[in-house]
Amino acid sequence: MEPQTQEAEVSTELDQLCINTIRFLSVDAVQKANSGHPGLPLDSAPLAYVLWTRYLKYNPRNPDWFDRDRFVLSAGHGSMLLYSMLHLTGYDLSLDQIKQFRQFGSITPGHPERELTPGVETTTGPLGQGFGNAVGMAMAEAYLAARYNRPAMEIANHFTYCLVSDGDLMEGVSSEAASLAGHLKLGKLICIYDCNHVTLSASTNVAFTDDHRRRFESYNWHVQIVEDGNDIDAISASLRIAREETSRPSMIIMRTHLGYGSPNKQDTFEAHGSPLGEDEVKLTKDNLGWPADSSFYIPDEAREFFMRAVERGRKLEDDWNSGFRAYEKQYQKEANELRQLIDGDLPDGWDSKIPVFPADQKGIATRVASGKIMNAISPSLAGFIGGSADLNPSTHTALKDAGNFGNSDVRGDLQGSVGGGWSYAGKNIFFGVREHAMASILNGLSVPHGMIPFGATFLTFSDYMRPSIRLACLMKAHVVYVFTHDSIGLGEDGPTHQPVEHLAALRAIPGLTVIRPCDANETSEAWRVAVTARNPVALILTRQNVPVLDRNEFTSADGLRKGAYILKDAPGSKPQLILVATGSEVSLIVEAGRRLSDQNIAVRLVSMPSWELFDQQPQDYKNSVFPPDVHGRLAVEAGVTQGWQKYVGEKGDIIGIDHFGASAPGPVVMKEFGFTAENVFERAIGLVKRIT
Repeated sequence: MEPQTQEAEVSTELDQLCINTIRFLSVDAVQKANSGHPGLPLDSAPLAYVLWTRYLKYNPRNPDWFDRDRFVLSAGHGSMLLYSMLHLTGYDLSLDQIKQFRQFGSITPGHPERELTPGVETTTGPLGQGFGNAVGMAMAEAYLAARYNRPAMEIANHFTYCLVSDGDLMEGVSSEAASLAGHLKLGKLICIYDCNHVTLSASTNVAFTDDHRRRFESYNWHVQIVEDGNDIDAISASLRIAREETSRPSMIIMRTHLGYGSPNKQDTFEAHGSPLGEDEVKLTKDNLGWPADSSFYIPDEAREFFMRAVERGRKLEDDWNSGFRAYEKQYQKEANELRQLIDGDLPDGWDSKIPVFPADQKGIATRVASGKIMNAISPSLAGFIGGSADLNPSTHTALKDAGNFGNSDVRGDLQGSVGGGWSYAGKNIFFGVREHAMASILNGLSVPHGMIPFGATFLTFSDYMRPSIRLACLMKAHVVYVFTHDSIGLGEDGPTHQPVEHLAALRAIPGLTVIRPCDANETSEAWRVAVTARNPVALILTRQNVPVLDRNEFTSADGLRKGAYILKDAPGSKPQLILVATGSEVSLIVEAGRRLSDQNIAVRLVSMPSWELFDQQPQDYKNSVFPPDVHGRLAVEAGVTQGWQKYVGEKGDIIGIDHFGASAPGPVVMKEFGFTAENVFERAIGLVKRIT
């Protein structure tokens, strides 16, 4: 669509008045908080003014409107720039909240947070993350447009704009994400680089002398340079050209001056992360022709101009709704599917084809079972899209016959069968060996309601993804992580690839549901939880085969939904001993439990695939699984023992691995480090003797 330009209506005086309103609303908030980053709002206010009044498509009264343009402030430390724009253009962000910047209980935190502040698309601040998120948002737009748009009916047609800083472009995640975005030819992605040559502690030239134009051109980006960040005509022209470039993402390198207008702090790192100080604020206001003694001053003429966004946004959404009603009449099936996705609802029977696996002592790897389950649910879930970090054959995450995400001219051989050709409607994303970017992109893909993005790699490489996983949890993004090769049981690749501390590290992240299923049927239940959870979920899956338990002998796998459940109980009386395990080690406690029963020891077997789900249960249920007066508890898990004390108690015991693994066949490694039914039996006998 055409930009919402008002250039003909605005005088040079009003332009400058509005720009300075943005600047000093931001500066006053930082100064009142005595904390924050005034430099970026001072230098990037002209860009924000041009973008939000001439190009950005949004409705302040409905921040979640489906076809809005997305604006990502990757340089999240400059949050007051975003809050100022949201307040001035009519979002539900009051001046009182601006005055409570960075204060407890406010909706104007130090860095932008999704789901907290109306109009904030994603949680940013850790540098580079917003850049990756923006790539994910542009990918979501391309996917939805390819899936639902029809001739003369462009239901999904929006841009993603991202403001990035020097620091964003130094972080490695931006290189990974930019490389993939250029390869994918994401023409609806426009990044603006606030090139002010200053970081928190120094000028950039002490550590960062990249040729930015050539760097992004080598990534297949369209690059423009705006020499003066105060030249609103040049900024506007560059945005217009970027919107017209449809075959490549765009990078606008905008030369700015950090802390613009500050007589003593412009172009110095002192303006980056600290308030200017009351005296310098007055000098800066006087220098830029603003009332020096004013505070949170918004001239009536500027407010009236900015607030035109409300009526403009209402009309934009009304026009879209009208177009969607016409679309519904011609494409009812597609419209119903899209409406369900927008509403975040799951279709009836989405899980009806999830397989039930027959009992099998030889078994199946849970990664293989997961692949079968994913292919069973994919056709019913329009928003189910994702891929792996070049590991589809190993993680079993390829969606067969679902198509591959990318433009149709992609060439190259693929290992394994994914099928369906190449288009932006394809569900299989080839992230390449880019775990950090993958995780950040998943957060961006999750922004449209109803999207369920997934990403896969080996569990040990979750370390590369941790910053993005943490942010996903902070913003409650509906993202699924498929982590395979989950223990020393993977074998010959050795300790570099054998995770031991990773389960504990993931469990330490607030808001992440970690699930390590014990067999194929628990894996089915794990996927049910992952799809319905509406928060980040990590599935921890085996490389090696594990037995499929006979559910006629053992209780139903749907006990997984409660995090831990009694797999098999001691007959007749209260148990003397509780054996508890996760994942592949459940088969060990099953075998050890049989031997203990033969010794007339009353033993209860507990499968505990998810600590987080268990901790959410009522105390009565927790006590029913782990009776407080049963002190004989032995936990078995091929990971560090950290955290298990909470469940086994002071008198309990843990079989774990508090050191790195070794390179050898998987069964050999497991045996050498004590993960055998024999060792579980011996430790259990010793525990019974100690507590009786």
